Amino acid sequence: MINAIVIAIQVLSALGLIFLILLHSGRGGGLSDMFGGGQLGGSMAGSTVVERNLDRITVVAAIVFVFASVILALRVA
Repeated sequence: MINAIVIAIQVLSALGLIFLILLHSGRGGGLSDMFGGGQLGGSMAGSTVVERNLDRITVVAAIVFVFASVILALRVA
């Protein structure tokens, strides 16, 4: 039962990571431009509130994924 819950958390966090990483802007902009991530330009580019929040959410999703992986590895062993 617990394994199924942890696997569900891991799958959801993996899908969330894929989505969040695709939202990050690359060199010429990315999908985050749709949400106002690259509208300021100049020296402010890449440091907008949207980009910073997107970075934080991505880090949290990555931490959840890593912890779910460690828990699954310990439960199997």
